[in-house]
Amino acid sequence: MDQGTADLALAIGARVKRERQARHWTLDQLAEAAGVSRRMVVNVEQGGVNPSVGTLLRISDALGIGLPALVEQPQAKPVKVTRSGEGAVLWSGESGGRGVLVAGTEVVELWDWTLEPGDRHVSEAHAAGTKELLQVQHGTITVHVADESNTLSAGDALAFAGDVAHSYENPHTQPARFCLAVFEPVVGTGLRSEAGRA
Repeated sequence: MDQGTADLALAIGARVKRERQARHWTLDQLAEAAGVSRRMVVNVEQGGVNPSVGTLLRISDALGIGLPALVEQPQAKPVKVTRSGEGAVLWSGESGGRGVLVAGTEVVELWDWTLEPGDRHVSEAHAAGTKELLQVQHGTITVHVADESNTLSAGDALAFAGDVAHSYENPHTQPARFCLAVFEPVVGTGLRSEAGRA
């Protein structure tokens, strides 16, 4: 883990612990509510792991808060500015790509994705009612939604239901970048798919 990732893991762990203790929950209660192991909750709270996006979503849902609340500092102001380079890197690809959560509310997430040649991010179905919008800014990507595949180039956009299995990949020879917005209306209701997101 590099220093930035380690610092983020520690900050997420502190927030998870604070939220769990505010509810007077034990580690076991949070683990059961989130559908993850007790060991995973302990590791997350101690900042000892870089959990998957799916694990973070399960924990945030169990706590009744949006994913952005786990990765951003609490704000007293009604306006939150995220400067370039300040987003939370929550996914790193084997070829060097990154998924960065740059902004969010309790039910909406805004992501900046870079996929290097050969990178692929696979996501299981999200909670019922989840919608995703993406627009390619540079390069070409292929998006698989259920049994349908679409190849998108710079300027192309795609809207789809995120409550089915889907993936984003770059099987091409040049890097690609896209913005992704995720609307997940059931945060904190316990209705998230058992599989969660990976």
